[in-house]
Amino acid sequence: MRTKATARLPWPLVGAAAVLVGLGCLGIARCEELGAGTGRYLRQQIVWAALAALVGGIAAAPSYRKLGRWSFALYWFAVALLVLVYFFPPINGARRWLRIGSLSFQPSELAKVACVLATARWLMDRPLWAGPGVLIRSLGLIGLPVVLILREPDLGTAMVFVPVAFAMLVAAGLTRGQVVSLLLLGILAVPVLWIQMSLEQRSRVTSLFEQAGPGEVARGDSYQLRQAKQVLALGGFWGSLLAGPAVEDPAAYHLPEARSDFIFCVVKERLGLPGVALVLGLFAVIVWQGFEIATATCEPFGRLAAVGLTSLVAVQVLINTGMNVGLLPVTGLSLPLVSYGGSGLVSNGLLLGLLVNIGMRPGYEIAREPFHYRSSAARRSAT
Repeated sequence: MRTKATARLPWPLVGAAAVLVGLGCLGIARCEELGAGTGRYLRQQIVWAALAALVGGIAAAPSYRKLGRWSFALYWFAVALLVLVYFFPPINGARRWLRIGSLSFQPSELAKVACVLATARWLMDRPLWAGPGVLIRSLGLIGLPVVLILREPDLGTAMVFVPVAFAMLVAAGLTRGQVVSLLLLGILAVPVLWIQMSLEQRSRVTSLFEQAGPGEVARGDSYQLRQAKQVLALGGFWGSLLAGPAVEDPAAYHLPEARSDFIFCVVKERLGLPGVALVLGLFAVIVWQGFEIATATCEPFGRLAAVGLTSLVAVQVLINTGMNVGLLPVTGLSLPLVSYGGSGLVSNGLLLGLLVNIGMRPGYEIAREPFHYRSSAARRSAT
């Protein structure tokens, strides 16, 4: 007999995630084919997919309220790992990985989930309208991992935290005045951020507006953008799986970081426009299910965590796909569930497991009401 919790299992979310992982494996197999690979990356991805499913199942089993008590412990563990990366030698000029033998792990992937849970735990019974102190401390909680990730440097991952944090703060009861203040603060921070960016990071932004035209030689980031759009075009409408390769020259399909950052282009080349529609439609199902779970959850921590985790998926999809089609700068941000990589896949398994957990247990637990709107007079009397 099914329990009430398992009866509420969000099957559309689970099914969409499974199909996306399968499409990612199909894209990685195509990368191996174009690069005359041995199939090693595909085999590794399948192993990581199994591990991600195991992690997701473990995260979904106990009540998320019990797991929520460990939110700050997970947060500080992730922060410690972000500090630890500075004691490891850099890879391609960046310190983003922890290496133990042949295994490597990217702590920033775990930090994204940990920061969402810790922020949800912090905000669950602290009304933002009570005073600026709660908001300032919330920004400090979010800002610590952002600063550490910026120093790696990894601008793309660090920027993901900003819209996710904003969505969580709005869900927690951010007032109109606080919204305007945060937006102005963000606008004022742009010049400061630009000054602090390295020449390589700036070139990724400027290359977006200086893309090489037909017949021109593309170099650096412009070359990646040119090749990405070329691989997209080579897929045609039906893709090479049904219509066959568009050209015989393997060099035309060359795309740096194809199996990770630019896997969306490879899926388009293989499956055509129907494949693109399928990928985006499946992500839309996950985002829709995530916000449905947040809406149905009456308990504050669960609702805030669901908003943050769902926003995390949505923001990464928008940035990665925008980068692939040349609308956003190249950031090195992977496509959730589809891109190659164990750290990202396992972290996304944890993320979806937590979403499923919340979706199965939308009950109410007595707490303060950070989501409840109060008039200005009621706020003044409360303070």
